[in-house]
Amino acid sequence: MTVIEVVRPGMSTTVQDWPGRVGYWQVGVPPSGPMDDLSFRLANTAVGNDEGATGFEATLGGPALRFDTDTWVCVAGAPAPVTVGGQLRPMWQPVLVPAGEVLDIGMVAGPGLRIAVAIAGGVSAEIYLGSASTFTMGKFGGHEGRSLQVGDKLRSAGAATGPRRRIGADEQPAIASRWELAVTVGPHSAPEFFTPNDIETLYTTDYEVHFNSDRTGVRLIGPKPEWARPDGGEAGLHPSNIHDNAYSVGALDFTGDTPILLGPDGPSLGGFVCPVTVTAADRWKLGQLAPGATVRFVPVRTEHAAPATELGALRRASAPAVFSAGGDEDGGILGRGRTADGEVEITYRRSGDDNILVEYGEMRLDLELRARVHALHTALDEQAPGGLIDLTPGVRSLQIKVDPARLSQRKLADLLAETEAALPPAEQLVVPSRTVRLPLSWDDPATREAIQRYMHGVRSDAPWCPWNIEFIRRMNGLDSVDDVHRVVYDAEYLVLGLGDVYLGAPVATPLDPRHRLVTTKYNPARTWTPENAVGIGGAYLCIYGMEGPGGYQFVGRTTQVWNHRHPEPAGGFEPEHPWLLRFFDRISWYPVSAEELTDLRADMAAGRGTVDITDGEFSLAEHDRFLAANAADIDAKRTRMEQARAEERQRWADAGEFAAPRKESV
Repeated sequence: MTVIEVVRPGMSTTVQDWPGRVGYWQVGVPPSGPMDDLSFRLANTAVGNDEGATGFEATLGGPALRFDTDTWVCVAGAPAPVTVGGQLRPMWQPVLVPAGEVLDIGMVAGPGLRIAVAIAGGVSAEIYLGSASTFTMGKFGGHEGRSLQVGDKLRSAGAATGPRRRIGADEQPAIASRWELAVTVGPHSAPEFFTPNDIETLYTTDYEVHFNSDRTGVRLIGPKPEWARPDGGEAGLHPSNIHDNAYSVGALDFTGDTPILLGPDGPSLGGFVCPVTVTAADRWKLGQLAPGATVRFVPVRTEHAAPATELGALRRASAPAVFSAGGDEDGGILGRGRTADGEVEITYRRSGDDNILVEYGEMRLDLELRARVHALHTALDEQAPGGLIDLTPGVRSLQIKVDPARLSQRKLADLLAETEAALPPAEQLVVPSRTVRLPLSWDDPATREAIQRYMHGVRSDAPWCPWNIEFIRRMNGLDSVDDVHRVVYDAEYLVLGLGDVYLGAPVATPLDPRHRLVTTKYNPARTWTPENAVGIGGAYLCIYGMEGPGGYQFVGRTTQVWNHRHPEPAGGFEPEHPWLLRFFDRISWYPVSAEELTDLRADMAAGRGTVDITDGEFSLAEHDRFLAANAADIDAKRTRMEQARAEERQRWADAGEFAAPRKESV
């Protein structure tokens, strides 16, 4: 095997393979893989590899690599100078690097941002959850879960199995500084969430790529939406807030008023609306969107979207311009139906050309709706139809991701209707439900630091600053922050989804509605959140699985919910998977100091920690009886909380925090 020595790592050079880490979206593991998969796959083809073979992707500037044997390579993607032994060599075709010589790839010299490097035979790298792709924020995959560093030594994976060939000019993707992205409408568009004017603005505006963009998402600079509703209700105070559902890679996610195109390292679950989604064949362009470039969204009809599973189809879709006679005029809604008992309406929403988002009932928090999601999830999992890739449940929704070449959206919609008709009544739901007791360091110093970073680097005048807990108190009409403390520690939180901000992070809600503290999410979102911070957004609680962006209002910090550091599972984790929690687990808290939490976290990371877990079950019928027995007190407390939120919303409107929607848009 060839030894590949890193002489210079370049700018954020990582090991990737294609299609990346699929099948774990429901527990918050993104696919990763090359952000510009078209250039990556073509580079592999040039050196005779399978198109998905493991290789390198660099951002802005390429690496310098030395090989100890004669090795064929291909450099593709954004234009950059390529030399071997100091002599210029072309991109987009096989180049022989003699033993001992250095392949040197310089800085991007034109439009675009990312460079693909294919090595004949591929690169040998760690396989984690089925893929060698690097997810740097999760610290796994690739080479030690990180970007390359000077002195790293990797090995080739073997020999190429196919012929080498040059990638012709007509096959190469056109890389520009002004881009047009083909998008399908949905899942959450006008007139429910955005006004018709908002969508018109979306299609006629040249958005600018913000410098604060990365593999998780491409931030855009553009006009602020009018919005078609005053707020998100129980999901949060801002009109962009919704009850958490699964995202698609390529979705245009409005985190508050900030539009972000979600990338291959983006979150699988979240509580913000996405009016359009980039088609699968055009998602490679996200990898070449450099800061300062402009983006125009072009709506296309779903049936006209180019398939993205075959490389030949990708080549035909490789130009930066999109030519379209218009998009679907259905607001992203593929159809509506009702459950078999006729009690609940179902909405089938388009989420790109490779997902359908199934939503149950009205936009409210109701555990009966989550029971219906679970029934559909279980039935589809058992059927395992050909072409099914991922099933990702949210609070009142289930996203079904498919290979559209094997299972079209039309056929999938028919399958969903047939499956729904055979589902049992929701009230029959009885599922395993463990009680998981976790430590909580209240108002932990790490969360205070995150708030300070936000105030210094993002926004200093936000109503939730400088203390999130005081904001939660005000939002819910409580007398003191001690009342916030009491409610959080008294509550028992039912896990409705996993992967809410990555890696097994739960989205959970108190079983007792009197414990449901409702707040809004940060607008714009934080750029940094400490690992295992605990926050509240809307009526939901989240434990952040790792460091990264976030928007929930902090209450404290706890121990790990993802075991990605120790080779042996610690108490509570199981050998076959690194996530701690399961759907329908019940989380309760016990207080610890910040110093005690530091010791507990160290124990968990070292593999000697323990978690107090008790087996049990959750019965929807039993829960409904509890709600009926306490209905009067529940209604009284919720009325008080809703009045406090109305007052806070009015304070925001008076201060111009967000513009009130026009009457005709409501």
